[in-house]
Amino acid sequence: MENMQYAEELIREFLVFRGFTNTLQAFEMELGTDIGKSFQVDKILDLIFSVYIPKFHAEKLVGLLSFFKQCFSSSTEIALIATLLKLEVSILRYYVVYALQSGRKDKVVEFFGMNGNDLLQRSTEWTPWFAIPYLKNPSLDPQFRIYFSKEWHEALCLSARNFFSEIFNGTRIPALLKISSEKKTVNCLKKDAEQLNQKLSQLQTLLEEKEAQLCQMRMKTSSAASVMDTRLLKSKNSMSSNGLRKEDLHLTSIQQDCSPATPNLGGIKLDPEQAYGGQFNGRDMPGEAFPEVKVNFQETFLGHTSSISRCRFSASGNNIASASIDGTVRIWTYEPSTPASRNATIYCGAEIMSLDWDLKSDRLLLIGTADGGIKAWNVDAKRVVCDLNTGEAFPSVLDIKCSPVEPIFVSAAASRRNGSSYIDSLGFASLTVWNMKTWKAMTVLPLGEDPPAITSLCFNHNGKILAASATDGMIHMFDMSAGLQITGWPAHDSAISSILFGTDETSIFSLGLDGKVFEWSLQNPGQVLWSRDCQRFFDPKASRHCRHEMALDAHGRRLLVTSSSVKAPIYQVRGPLEGMKTLAHNAAITTVDWHPTLPIFLTGSADHSVRVSSIP
Repeated sequence: MENMQYAEELIREFLVFRGFTNTLQAFEMELGTDIGKSFQVDKILDLIFSVYIPKFHAEKLVGLLSFFKQCFSSSTEIALIATLLKLEVSILRYYVVYALQSGRKDKVVEFFGMNGNDLLQRSTEWTPWFAIPYLKNPSLDPQFRIYFSKEWHEALCLSARNFFSEIFNGTRIPALLKISSEKKTVNCLKKDAEQLNQKLSQLQTLLEEKEAQLCQMRMKTSSAASVMDTRLLKSKNSMSSNGLRKEDLHLTSIQQDCSPATPNLGGIKLDPEQAYGGQFNGRDMPGEAFPEVKVNFQETFLGHTSSISRCRFSASGNNIASASIDGTVRIWTYEPSTPASRNATIYCGAEIMSLDWDLKSDRLLLIGTADGGIKAWNVDAKRVVCDLNTGEAFPSVLDIKCSPVEPIFVSAAASRRNGSSYIDSLGFASLTVWNMKTWKAMTVLPLGEDPPAITSLCFNHNGKILAASATDGMIHMFDMSAGLQITGWPAHDSAISSILFGTDETSIFSLGLDGKVFEWSLQNPGQVLWSRDCQRFFDPKASRHCRHEMALDAHGRRLLVTSSSVKAPIYQVRGPLEGMKTLAHNAAITTVDWHPTLPIFLTGSADHSVRVSSIP
């Protein structure tokens, strides 16, 4: 909308500058009608489903759909035009159905009287519809029954929203409308350049200081070596004078005290066994041959008071959200050059089970809790802008994922039952699609009768496909435009705890509680492209408290997995090397994430800490 207004102001300015007053008047007059509603999806849908159809404005409805066909008639994409024609047929059929449900058969007869010839010329499929106003119970007729169902109406609304959103948010817009966005992009790039220059200046200053310190250390070392050589020479002469053979001389090396360090948080020494009640105490896995990863820098955040349940980078990577099982979420930054004005602590009153950032900006964070709550936190306003609830039937919000394109998100909630492990305590699943503008539930994705709990969600790059993993080891794939499941396959013999699309969009990764990682082909569902067994990093005793997850770097080459050990594995995906290990925490690593663009990763631990690590 902002881009549209900016473009209109540019047109007015140009017409005034050229003196085209008659054109300006005509332009202002047509703006007053604006049948396309500035190409705003919500306004167009309201016009169709809340005005034209309920008020039986058939002529205006047909005119609006004809307008959109003219807008895209010059497009070279045949599939786009074909989709629009199918959508038009469904909308007109809904008009007929709505009129019959409202007891207005006269409006149906009037509609066919005005548009009958045109409809018949397009397709013979309309022929049976001319008899519908004369049927006694058309909603029971097998040929028309589906069109009177609530599910068909909801699928139509969702399809219309997805279609118009794809068109107006895509690349099929005039270049004039891109000026405002490009202007903002340039300003953002300038701002980023200034921040990078400031950071460069700070790093140069730090480098000069370190070089000076290094020079001083070299001088001290050289002086100490000279003293040591003198002492050794005196010792050798003394030993030689006492009749000792040269072959019996042994130099004893000077050793540093390398005894194991005791965990130290905020200056307070803690015993790992006592500090965490023995519940999440990690141990480095015996026999593990992975080399320890080299880090460029590492910072530790110690703001939490209990085990970390989730940590996530924001869309830009500038902000971090970390959650604890004590019901708090903290927003912070590891970059000194990034303003800390967004830092905040959010008290949710229940265990945090899921986090996700809005992928279009760093302003909105979604939080899912163990008592059915879903909170939307605005980091600029520092307040909860919406507080939703999945209901008493599905209190555990196991995962939340925002669409990368649409202003929607999907929540995976589960019912509860008695069980000794985390997975056994989960009951049935519910997948709900929410609108992030109205903050209302749009639809519930079909999973069948008594479906096993959904543990992890993931959108593909354009938001058209949603992948979901379940406790029965199944992977489900949904077409979001139709709101239906399109495929699925059994991936593990145990529950799946995490799922991720590959960066090239041709594969999908799954992590099972059996400790196995699989990369599946999307071109040939069920075909394994790559796999690893990380069972040695999984402790069954911790499954009651720890939900294992994985994270993929921006290039799709390194896969980081949580661990019951104090170190987590980083596998090389289809690479020549097996993998590496992270630097050690003081307890199990319970959550992980990668920076969206840089080789920087997060690790959250049962020792209450979150670490940011940069690697080559």
